[in-house]
Amino acid sequence: MKLELYYWPEIQGRGEFVRLALEDAGAPYVDVARQPKGMARMLALEERERVFAPPFLRAGKLVIAQTANILHHLGPKLGLAPASEARRAVLSQEQLTIADWVTEVHDAHHPIASSLYYEDQQREAERRAAIFRKERLPKFMAHFEARARPRSKVTYVDLSLFQMIEGLRYAFPKAMKKLERNYPLLLALHQRVARRPRLAAYLASERRIAFNQQGIFRYYPELDG
Repeated sequence: MKLELYYWPEIQGRGEFVRLALEDAGAPYVDVARQPKGMARMLALEERERVFAPPFLRAGKLVIAQTANILHHLGPKLGLAPASEARRAVLSQEQLTIADWVTEVHDAHHPIASSLYYEDQQREAERRAAIFRKERLPKFMAHFEARARPRSKVTYVDLSLFQMIEGLRYAFPKAMKKLERNYPLLLALHQRVARRPRLAAYLASERRIAFNQQGIFRYYPELDG
């Protein structure tokens, strides 16, 4: 089935979690908004299907939005989710927790409103980021450390945890350097995922958009403590 991913063409953002699953599985797909006239196609489909926001995926006649929901749908088809319905529900639960984590990362630099420039809320961001580094980041890391034991098969949650560590290293390099040693299983998972052949090829290619100051993970030295 032809797969079309619709997401902003200049950032990794929430769409990157879906890209990683598609790339790791070697699934043929089109990153629509990065094609000529792709943005117009994305906005037209978004309005027609009444989805709230990118990312969304078109698989045949089906259009699915929300990152965790897309991955829940794709996981079994890509070999990145277990066959058991009960275990797939647990996997979806973990991806939804990652979605909460992503939101908290974003809100560390935009705690008031996404519509405001960072400079318009920098003071509030510095307070929010300090709490994130001290309280929230260790809590999320500890939660997933307890669940990061090696599995016989990689899941889409493993790929998403790889992305979280990559992004946090970019956005909070000093904080992560201090914290990482406390979470050896998460670091081992990150290394295992990075060595997967298709994913390694994607990460080294031009298809992988670099982290930048427009995405979820942004580096502001004053927020890193």
